[in-house]
Amino acid sequence: MIPERMRAPSSEPAPSPWLDRLPPAAPAPPLEGELRVDAAVVGAGYSGLHAALALRERGLSVALLEAHSAGFGASGRNAGHVTPTIGKDLPTLLAVYGREGARELVRFAEAAIAYTEETLARLAARGADAHYRPTGNVAAAVHPRQAERLRRTAETIEALGAHASYLDPEAMRKRGLPEAFACGVLEGAGGTLDPARYARGLRDEAVAAGVRLFEATPVVGLEDGARLALRTPRGHVRAEHVVLALNAYAPDAGVLRRRLLRGYVSLFETRPLTPEERASVGWPGEEGIYTAHEILESYRLTARGSIVGGSKHLRYGFAGRALPDEAPAVFDLITRTFRERFPTLSGVEVERCWSGPIAFTLDFLPALGRLPERPRVAYAAGYAGHGVALASHCGRLAAGLALGDPDARAAAAPLTERFRPPLPPEPFRWLLVRGLTGLFGAVDARLDRAARAWLASGGADGRRP
Repeated sequence: MIPERMRAPSSEPAPSPWLDRLPPAAPAPPLEGELRVDAAVVGAGYSGLHAALALRERGLSVALLEAHSAGFGASGRNAGHVTPTIGKDLPTLLAVYGREGARELVRFAEAAIAYTEETLARLAARGADAHYRPTGNVAAAVHPRQAERLRRTAETIEALGAHASYLDPEAMRKRGLPEAFACGVLEGAGGTLDPARYARGLRDEAVAAGVRLFEATPVVGLEDGARLALRTPRGHVRAEHVVLALNAYAPDAGVLRRRLLRGYVSLFETRPLTPEERASVGWPGEEGIYTAHEILESYRLTARGSIVGGSKHLRYGFAGRALPDEAPAVFDLITRTFRERFPTLSGVEVERCWSGPIAFTLDFLPALGRLPERPRVAYAAGYAGHGVALASHCGRLAAGLALGDPDARAAAAPLTERFRPPLPPEPFRWLLVRGLTGLFGAVDARLDRAARAWLASGGADGRRP
């Protein structure tokens, strides 16, 4: 059974400024009555939209059911970094899966980037510009003592056949990157985009392709039969094949409860910078930046000249329960951290903070596959905060898995054909999350104290890790 999930009233503000700034779109109607289709997709974020498009490309009739509105979840709230990151980090992948296993996962992530960039180019050609900038992203150190770790990371990436380069302090300064960041690793693929514009472009393309989109339509039950039946409050859909693209909402739907953790992260956006403020930080290449913390920070410039950043703290509710978007203590933390990293912008107001759910697995790899008891039902979820490219790619593959397509099975094998550790039951899960986040937070706090002292003593000026 899939319990009904509450829909945000239309009078409430959009859950992120990205969604606030979207041009108005006519909402899709809720489902009423009975509908028969070849395939049904639940969830209209990146994964669900790509799954629906892939199914339509095969000539199937498709219903796309969304409890809120397309892009309402992480797809419309994330920071907009398009990155080939997969798993916790590459040295960990190498240690756990060996060279060949790690290489397969790196190839999977690079395929996700290539597929996403092809999609973005197609959308832009049709007038749906997501403001994509293929600048790459920099995994940056906030203190020189992280240099050796990042150097090893760059070497690992190169050894696994991917593209990255270590940026020593001199290279960082030549690129004009903000001086709070001592050194880094420049990823050779990806960049930044407007996440909600990307979701809107996919939504419009799906509708134009003939996908039957139903918004304000939570699924409250899934029943077996000659055709699978998806029940909604005012109707039901019968389909031969189903893709569950619920991501952080999957545990609410009664699936993947032993695989997925739902946490909440927070972001901020400043007002647009003045020319003088913009010049004070350098950053001419406008690369996305995320830090080499255990619980990372991220920063990027937007098309409107503001800075979006945040994360740094993960909230978790006992038994994965939903948490409120408002998190004043976390908002204060990410705002203070931003001002530490960008001291020349001390007078720049933060216009808005917001939060949203993310999903991750115990090994930080996406959950992709078919339900063992229902092989015609495929799922894609759990991108651990790196979901722009991974969610897009996994959504397309989930469509193929639902149809039993051998090419999709082969492409998905790096994620599906390996042991995936299950999560412990509560209260052990809560204790595990609290223990790990407490440990990671303590490590990061110690690093931040050292970073403050380093910056106070001159920072990157003349220092060579």
